[in-house]
Amino acid sequence: MHVNADQESDVETLYGLHRAELRRLLLARVGDPAEAEDLLQELWLRARQRPAGPVENGRAYLFRMAQNLVVDRLRERQRRMARERRWSDQETDFTPTGVEPSDRRETAEDQIIAREQVAALLSAIASLPEGARRAFELHKLDGFSHAEVAQRLGISKSGVEKHMAVAMKYLRRALLD
Repeated sequence: MHVNADQESDVETLYGLHRAELRRLLLARVGDPAEAEDLLQELWLRARQRPAGPVENGRAYLFRMAQNLVVDRLRERQRRMARERRWSDQETDFTPTGVEPSDRRETAEDQIIAREQVAALLSAIASLPEGARRAFELHKLDGFSHAEVAQRLGISKSGVEKHMAVAMKYLRRALLD
């Protein structure tokens, strides 16, 4: 957006006249001189980029812009704090402050149990009847659809479904034991 020379000098004049007051307002709202200066600089940039056209009360316009910047900054800070709180809660498993969070990494026992479960599953798959095993491996391990498995094995789609039902029933029974 382009501002012509007259409008630019009006904005510069208004800003120059009220800069000290605007800085005091921003400092009172945020309490940090460095942040107040940052907001004052942002106000200057936004004021210069404002849409063309007359402003009835330039001082009120600048003060409203300053107040809006403070509110925007506060909202952004609240969003950041909520995001960090969610992250912290997830990382600490929602453990209250002052209590040491539990270590959520997998224990050696968990790893041994997982390996045993994988070994049991592989053993159960290997002991499936031949047709059921081939259909199961093609569908579940290789990712082929029932139609593709049927084509590869030279059987009907309902034949694949029957093989899969046998395989799932057998594996369920084997893993429960």
